Amino acid sequence: MLRKSLLAFSFPLLLSATSLPDLFSALKNHSQTKSDEMVVKQAEVAKEMLNAKLYPTVNLFVKYDYYTTATAMRAVPPKELSSIGTGAQPFSQNITREGVNFTMPLFVKSIYTMSDKAEKMQKSAKAKKRINLLKNEAVIVGANANYLYLAELDKSLDVKKKSLLETQKTIQIKVDNGRAPALALYKIEDGINQIDITKNSIALQKEQLINSIRSLTGITLDAPIPMQEVNAVQISENIESLTPLKLKIEANRLDVDAQKEKLYPSVVAYGSYSFSQAKAYNNDKNVNEDYGNVGVILNIPLLAMGDYQEIKKSKVQMQQDEVEYEKLEEELSSKAKMLQNSLPLLENSIKLSQKSITNKEKLLKIAKVNYASGRLSTEEYLRYEDNVVAASAKLYKTQAQKWQTLMELAVIYANNIEEMVK
Repeated sequence: MLRKSLLAFSFPLLLSATSLPDLFSALKNHSQTKSDEMVVKQAEVAKEMLNAKLYPTVNLFVKYDYYTTATAMRAVPPKELSSIGTGAQPFSQNITREGVNFTMPLFVKSIYTMSDKAEKMQKSAKAKKRINLLKNEAVIVGANANYLYLAELDKSLDVKKKSLLETQKTIQIKVDNGRAPALALYKIEDGINQIDITKNSIALQKEQLINSIRSLTGITLDAPIPMQEVNAVQISENIESLTPLKLKIEANRLDVDAQKEKLYPSVVAYGSYSFSQAKAYNNDKNVNEDYGNVGVILNIPLLAMGDYQEIKKSKVQMQQDEVEYEKLEEELSSKAKMLQNSLPLLENSIKLSQKSITNKEKLLKIAKVNYASGRLSTEEYLRYEDNVVAASAKLYKTQAQKWQTLMELAVIYANNIEEMVK
């Protein structure tokens, strides 16, 4: 008998072989999380692209030019031109050139600032990825907690149904013997039917919760996973879930600085070298010349209305994010305080509900005896059955609310959920 009981107890656990760590691991490899990883990679590439602007740009070129009149293959000083005389001269109408040119920023302040901005955006993307992961983990835990609540409620309804079926047998005998009216039997049958209706509604709610977990992990649960709180939620002074937005605001400030710095003078080095071949215009002799230059240019913007508008645009974006940050900080601070105050109340409700269930189960036993002896009406007896299920439902629902409260606080303060619950 003991062996059969152990097997019966173990069977639901075998159906629910998946653990919370399995779900968390699947979440990290799911498309939902990979999408956030792509955002981080895009931020990394944006930073690398800005840093690349600090390196020289070098180009090899080959070109062919046709001129309507003879043109110098390179600049020829008068003295050199006179020494050439009537010989092959570096002038032609058809010139082929090969060479290399380069440019290199020596001082462009906005590039350095934009690079700092890109680094902030990269950190913001990583922080957002972590917060999104915590939010999805919280959804999994919350959905599983509600799944546990519905599963326990289902069990309570099964116990009630079993009790009513036993009572139905007793009433059926009494009705058949003419000792009880058929009305009592109809009421019991209606009570059983209402249980089946409720169980069907619970089954639909379970499917929604199962789908919620499946959409984040790709795993379909056959049964809810037992959970245990390992570490308490850690409360801090800062709303850590706002870190991505905070970093974005810092990046926006740098963007405003970068737009202003576009109006600063810039210094750029440049140079080129070319080797030209052609036939001299006057005697068709093959000639070739090489020609190169290196220089530094100072650019001083005097009027750039587009840049002024970009500064305004950056300021508006920064102010918009700052207002949004203040709004969210006030909302989350208030919500966090409410959730913290709710926790001890929920814990007290759980204790009271457990005590209430014990008392109502005792009252139900007494009611069954009184009903069997005819000292209790069918309506009154069914009320005692309902009270036990209602008390159980309240307990399981409160436990689910506690889990959801813990998860909301964990997300707000960016706690490690995987270390909080097992």
